[in-house]
Amino acid sequence: MTDALLEMRSITKEFPGVRALTDVNLAVQRGEIHAICGENGAGKSTLMKVLSGVHPHGSYRGSIVYDGSEVAFRDIRQSEAAGIVIIHQELALIPELSIAENIFLGNENARTGVIDWNATHHRAMGLLARVGLHENPLTPVKHLGIGKQQLVEIAKALGKDVRLLILDEPTAALNDDDSQHLLALLKELQDRGITSIMISHKLNEIEQIADRITILRDGRTIETLDVTRGDVDEDRIIRGMVGRDLEHRFPDHVSHVGEVLLEVEDWTVMHPQDHARTVIDKANLTVRAGEIVGIAGLMGAGRTELARSIFGHSYGSRIEGTLRLEGKALALKSVADAIGAGLAYVSEDRKSLGLNLLDDIKASISSAKLSKVVSGLTVDEHKEVVVAEGYRKSLNIKATSVATNVRKLSGGNQQKVVLSKWMFTDPKVLILDEPTRGIDVGAKFEIYGIIQQLADQGCGVVVISSELPELIGLCDRIYTLAEGRITHEFSRADASQEALMRHMTTTTR
Repeated sequence: MTDALLEMRSITKEFPGVRALTDVNLAVQRGEIHAICGENGAGKSTLMKVLSGVHPHGSYRGSIVYDGSEVAFRDIRQSEAAGIVIIHQELALIPELSIAENIFLGNENARTGVIDWNATHHRAMGLLARVGLHENPLTPVKHLGIGKQQLVEIAKALGKDVRLLILDEPTAALNDDDSQHLLALLKELQDRGITSIMISHKLNEIEQIADRITILRDGRTIETLDVTRGDVDEDRIIRGMVGRDLEHRFPDHVSHVGEVLLEVEDWTVMHPQDHARTVIDKANLTVRAGEIVGIAGLMGAGRTELARSIFGHSYGSRIEGTLRLEGKALALKSVADAIGAGLAYVSEDRKSLGLNLLDDIKASISSAKLSKVVSGLTVDEHKEVVVAEGYRKSLNIKATSVATNVRKLSGGNQQKVVLSKWMFTDPKVLILDEPTRGIDVGAKFEIYGIIQQLADQGCGVVVISSELPELIGLCDRIYTLAEGRITHEFSRADASQEALMRHMTTTTR
């Protein structure tokens, strides 16, 4: 006999012109950690928005049974009152407010309309202790790293007497240590009787923590796997997600490496505010035509800072060293200079720094090189459409037209738009910062193929990634970075996760 805390029965959800969910069924047992897996656009987040009342009762078909009774949540307040709390991938914290203020925002400790600050801080300290976060509750959230902000969100959920906790990609932006801490916390909450639903593309973490896994594909329930039986591995999950075996996680590829394109010599970068603090210390690296070069390092090692400082000094102060492209020294003072010289940079934060979410696909693709679609003083919309359509087809961007707003696209398709934008600039060297973060395995395979095609066309590609298997499987050479210093250079044949980690955690300082 089952002890289901939640049952979602035959859920169907439609948007104008799109059916996002079709007869989806989900059963979550009391006290379990239940994972939901699927490719981008499979309907995972939509299903959770139906459950939490973001998509209110009446906007979908089907029924939700929670704790033995059918429920009809019309907004998120009603679901939270029932003990269902969702933590979205984009955290709902206000940076300028303190930890305590964020925890009780909308759930204030108040008497006769006046906030009791002593009670607020006392309760906040207790909740922070429960999630293992040792911070002063008066600390502004903007001073916390993303891992600690995730813990604040969970403390906020505990303050609402959560019974069913939903986490949407909770470790997508976390380093390995923060991810493991969060997963351990979910296990502790499970021991206290809290049920969790976790959406994640990190299949190794799903396999590690979940009791059962429900797989969605194209808005339909495919199957539910029982991890506790011991016969579920990443390959089995992938087969359910994409409908086929992925015998190789990376497309077959033979590199054709040419002459040196980019040379970085004795590159030193100081912190933009603290000019006495060295962020990058005498870094040396090269990138050849047709070569994919990886940069491996822990969070805080200086990977993004190195990339952005090379890309037109968009990070840092008192930058010293030599930058050569095709043997000629570059004196780049701005991003425009970098683009003009033939450099391109895809940011790790595609939503904030890579895209304007108010733009459509065609405007996004042309934005980095408007001069190519300008006639006279205005943008030639016909040229813009032709260019964007070409990329939509060649990169398999899933959208009804290039007039589709980019915010409506899945993460994988947004990333393809960002890649199209920078490919349109005809770069000689393309720097990709976490190019597959938050993207499912099927879309990753496509992104890898695009990267390899660019290399085959003679472009030099630099890939920064927190996923060591990704670097090993994709790159011809890999540099390790620790505390702002290049500590080693590996060929693909010599690279292993253990060897990379050894040099990512040691420095010659």
